[in-house]
Amino acid sequence: MEVNRTVRPNIRPGRQTTNSFLKSILIFTILISFTVLLVGGYWIFKEMAPRPKEVRSESGQVLMTKETIVGGQAVFQKYGLMDYGTVLGHGSYMGPDYTAEALKVYTEGMQDYKAKERYNKPFADLTDDEKSIIREQVMKEMRKNRYNPVTDVLVLTDAQVYGLEKVRDYYRDVFTNGDGWGLKKGLINESDMPKADRAWVANGDQIQQIADFFFWTAWLSSTLRIGDEITYTNNWPYYEDAGNTMSFSAVWWSGVSVTVLILFVGIILYVFYRYQLSMQEAYAAGKFPVIDLRRQPLTPSQVKAGKYFVVVSALFFVQTMFGALLAHYYTEPDSFFGIKWIYDILPFNIAKGYHLQLAIFWIATAWLGMGIFIAPLVGGQEPKKQGLLVDLLFWALVVLVAGSMIGQWLGVNGYLGNEWFLFGHQGWEYIELGRIWQIILVVGMLLWLFIVFRGVKRGLKRESDKGGLIHLLFYSAIAVPFFYIFAFFIQPDTNFTMADFWRWWIIHLWVEGIFEVFAVVVIGFLLVQMRLVTKKSTVRALYFQFTLLLGSGVIGIGHHYYYNGSPEVWIALGAVFSALEVIPLTLLILEAYEQYKMMRDGGVNFPYKATFWFLISTAIWNLVGAGVLGFLINLPAVNYFEHGQFLTPAHGHGAMMGVYGMFAIAVLLYSLRNIVKPEAWNDKWLKFSCWMLNIGLAGMIAITLLPVGILQIKEAFVNGYWASRSPSFLQQDIVQTLLLVRFVPDTIFLIGVVALLVFAIKVLFHLRKPTHGEGEELPVANLAEEE
Repeated sequence: MEVNRTVRPNIRPGRQTTNSFLKSILIFTILISFTVLLVGGYWIFKEMAPRPKEVRSESGQVLMTKETIVGGQAVFQKYGLMDYGTVLGHGSYMGPDYTAEALKVYTEGMQDYKAKERYNKPFADLTDDEKSIIREQVMKEMRKNRYNPVTDVLVLTDAQVYGLEKVRDYYRDVFTNGDGWGLKKGLINESDMPKADRAWVANGDQIQQIADFFFWTAWLSSTLRIGDEITYTNNWPYYEDAGNTMSFSAVWWSGVSVTVLILFVGIILYVFYRYQLSMQEAYAAGKFPVIDLRRQPLTPSQVKAGKYFVVVSALFFVQTMFGALLAHYYTEPDSFFGIKWIYDILPFNIAKGYHLQLAIFWIATAWLGMGIFIAPLVGGQEPKKQGLLVDLLFWALVVLVAGSMIGQWLGVNGYLGNEWFLFGHQGWEYIELGRIWQIILVVGMLLWLFIVFRGVKRGLKRESDKGGLIHLLFYSAIAVPFFYIFAFFIQPDTNFTMADFWRWWIIHLWVEGIFEVFAVVVIGFLLVQMRLVTKKSTVRALYFQFTLLLGSGVIGIGHHYYYNGSPEVWIALGAVFSALEVIPLTLLILEAYEQYKMMRDGGVNFPYKATFWFLISTAIWNLVGAGVLGFLINLPAVNYFEHGQFLTPAHGHGAMMGVYGMFAIAVLLYSLRNIVKPEAWNDKWLKFSCWMLNIGLAGMIAITLLPVGILQIKEAFVNGYWASRSPSFLQQDIVQTLLLVRFVPDTIFLIGVVALLVFAIKVLFHLRKPTHGEGEELPVANLAEEE
């Protein structure tokens, strides 16, 4: 590789001091952020709603026990119902929110009981004045907390007992005959009775257990915390008959978050430009590096990484097909264009679990493959037996993907019996993998970390600064397997609120935090490797960006804890720090624009144009999908009505596919560009794919997800949250029309996926031969020290 290095940026004398200061600020930020998060987690543990040893009637009859409540939660998980509906607003959006639904049935049951007791007729037959009297009585009775923490016993009034029986009757009908929408009849297999302690499902009636679990979530959502004036879920879900209305804190902290955002935007932009904390000390226009791919060094392990990227493209295609099936189910919930056997084999909850898991698999595999590719470049040498380890990791991933998908299907269909948690569907959205598959995943990530370490070890030794670029790359790689370990803190009998606390450590901190940090480091590395920016300016910029990302993102996880049974303080923490997450995303798009200009100034001979197209796409979706749409739904005053509605997947698709997906494709193309023969490369295919993917993704958000989400939030505001999550809302003509027209952007998106898949398969047959074997020095640029 020939590099024109005539023009170099000036390095100010105070640069090293600036770096040391930024390191100190970053370390301080990490310590404070995780301290707040862990202390907040302990607070959740102390303040979460109790699961009483016994729930009794006023006459002393035992109605349910902690074992049956825990058993009901296990039934909910065992059959993958979090990939169909939601509990406390968390899960999927085809089915109802079972908390809101149970709260409505429970409240109406109490109203009927009181109406018959006082007026000797059903609530529906009362006059408006009589209804008002009954509503006030029921509301007052529901909100009084009759749990005794000393005896660990909860007492229900006669009216509450009647409401409980109505909830049980309702779900007996739903799980026997289906819900009239997307839930299969007879889903819960009563013949599959637990026979071992580790089943976590109590002996007895599984349908009654899940009904009791739903009732417990309704109880905690409508009952005041002891000594407080707000419920365990901070008055969520919105349902006036139960007394649930928006709290003052939701309104106040929404306003504060916007105010703080405006303030910090000004401060951070001033610091950013005042101290030039960006990667833009680039080589002057006209001095763009000349890169000859035929002379690029190549090792056996780098060539073997090629098969990873073909598998990535194939998994991306399969995942997209499951997404298309899910979109279809919203308009025809019990078949696929009249074909019933597809629904029988792949109902919504199984297809949704596959859709989410495959997204994580293909994105993570692309990043793992890229790590394998760059390791020899950083270390300057191919370690012995590196290729063997790369092959071993590849087949471990194949076993993981195939085995976990088979296990999930068997588990949800009740074929694994007591082993559902170990080998089947663990029951948590985004963490569907059974425990055995989780262990294999962690072992695979540790093997990948070992492969990367062997590759970069010599580079680490050469780099005297323990906070330099290579060290940052390795530190971020360590964090990838480390932060997944928190998934093992969740057991089937863990309190739902506490389990959700750890679940979001995986979804938010692992996927949205650690992977984002890793992505920023990799982008910086690639820019330095391609000689577009200097190492010193990049390292300085990385410290600044890490401070912003982790300073806002770690505590910003609190927006997931608004209404899941966590203390009210999370509304304040989540609102403010989630709002600040927009700032680093905005700065990243400014960086991306400068990178685009560098690529454009490089002329037609610059070989990494396709990589840059997807990096630019990543930056745009980072701002729009993760930043803007995330900010919209994280405002507490909006989230109170929106929680778990279609605006959430609008943000989710924009963030997951738009950011992590586009970045995965970018690193895929960068790696492939170096191992594929230059004459076999065709940027036209990739430019077409990039446009199709971006247009399709923007279309599905703008045409369907956003409009339906806006209609849904209005429905919740007018008629109560339960109404916005009922099948009748989705069956409205306008909603069905919006869902139907989604096939246009979905088809465009799928065309882009197919183009990428065909391209990846074609170039697999045109890989370059390795130029350097094991142990040979690679003539790569020395990244350990700035020259």
